[in-house]
Amino acid sequence: MPEALDLLKTRRSIKPIELNGPAPSPAEIETLLTIASRVPDHGKLTPWRFIVFEGDARLSAGEKIAAAFRDKRPDATPDQVEYERKRLARAPLVIAVVSRAGPHVKIPEWEQIMSAGAAATSLVFAAYALGFAASWLTEWYAYDRAVLDALGVKPDERVAGFVHIGRPVKLAEDRPRPPLADIVTRYGAN
Repeated sequence: MPEALDLLKTRRSIKPIELNGPAPSPAEIETLLTIASRVPDHGKLTPWRFIVFEGDARLSAGEKIAAAFRDKRPDATPDQVEYERKRLARAPLVIAVVSRAGPHVKIPEWEQIMSAGAAATSLVFAAYALGFAASWLTEWYAYDRAVLDALGVKPDERVAGFVHIGRPVKLAEDRPRPPLADIVTRYGAN
């Protein structure tokens, strides 16, 4: 079986806490982003962009997440706040995929949103192709306006996900996948 098909058939999300360094190099990050940019994009709108969190920037962004968490949860314990502070430091590299979908005279917004999802998916597969592992997450802070503002996400943009990238600490067990008979229909078949 060709190597690419094996990769596609065996990809498995790895929890960010189970991802170690070293992080991808600058050249590898450029490769990841180049591949993530090669997705279907009806109308060539580029309805997505990327925010790279690496090195100390992961902790700096985590301060913004922790501050928003404290504002919403004044009763939070120091351990809870610290957990939030480290949200983007669990993996050596985190890349946010930001959807810039909006009204267009010809291109439906739904197609633009799906293009951002395709960019996130391609980013995940590119990480695996380079020998890394990844996890695509949208946690509470992906929907929190104070956090989004602090991270530079504009009011008309949305986070499609934060893709955590690193080297797996251990081999992940696969989870059961749905049988194709449960999810596939053939039009016109009796």
